[in-house]
Amino acid sequence: MPSYLDFEKNIKQLDDDIINAKIKGDDAAVAILSKSLQKEISKTYKSLDEFGRLALARHPDRPYTLDYVRALVNEPKEIHGDRAFKDDTSIVCFLGYIGGHKVIVIGEQKGRGTKYKIMRNFGMPHPEGYRKALRVARLAEKFEIPIIFLVDTPGAYPGIGAEERGQSEAIARNLAELATLKTRTISIVIGEGGSGGALAIGVADRFAMLKNSVFSVISPEGCAAILWNDPSKVQSATKAMQITADELKTQGLIDTVIDEPEAGAHRDKEGAAKLVGAYIVNELTDLARLSIDDILEHRMNKILSKGSYSQ
Repeated sequence: MPSYLDFEKNIKQLDDDIINAKIKGDDAAVAILSKSLQKEISKTYKSLDEFGRLALARHPDRPYTLDYVRALVNEPKEIHGDRAFKDDTSIVCFLGYIGGHKVIVIGEQKGRGTKYKIMRNFGMPHPEGYRKALRVARLAEKFEIPIIFLVDTPGAYPGIGAEERGQSEAIARNLAELATLKTRTISIVIGEGGSGGALAIGVADRFAMLKNSVFSVISPEGCAAILWNDPSKVQSATKAMQITADELKTQGLIDTVIDEPEAGAHRDKEGAAKLVGAYIVNELTDLARLSIDDILEHRMNKILSKGSYSQ
């Protein structure tokens, strides 16, 4: 059954009415209700504020990494394990083809339903997950295969075991290694981009976000708790943090905003996958024109252009 957010209650009512009309065989009513649904969808999603986009980024029906892998990757072969501790299932890695390009896809996977949410640790990787991602990234470098990173996590797992096994070191190592990796890389925030957990697979030659995704140093709930000691001020925190794709593009922190279907990726997964696939193929074609030396130079200049520093 589809899930609905609070601001989607009118859409839910129309969806239910259309289903009932179809059961009754009332084609005229279905046609009228379908037009009303399209108008309601347009009105609802065009008027979303920052908090609404945060809600869509976390929508339980939003396509996850494995949805995009199934839709876009031909001949997918999954790669497991960090060769040190275990296989962290909150990060998945696949070798395959997208639009004729041989690629490796590395992404964070949240999981649906209680069983799979627990299995995927709610999309919060342990250090072995980031070490698996780096191991596979080095494999891609060895064979000169482009990498597609799909970011979707509330953040790296903050548990005691994760800290004991070097969570912060694993994230820091990924940041350093991915900055100098000798292959072409693309990173896309497909839902939630939370803190270092997102950055650990977010260093890339091209960095994009889906229209209704978010990217932030901390969750709005955490921000509200720290600044005001009041988690109920999450809407104010979301607005103040400027974490939506359009805002980050304006600030020059991301390269591209990938449009979503009018109804959002959660209502049109196939349409969203086509848009993401088209972006990937276009950027891979563009990056293929550059030598690896040029790639590394552009990547480093891009990283150093963010913020300021002194020596």
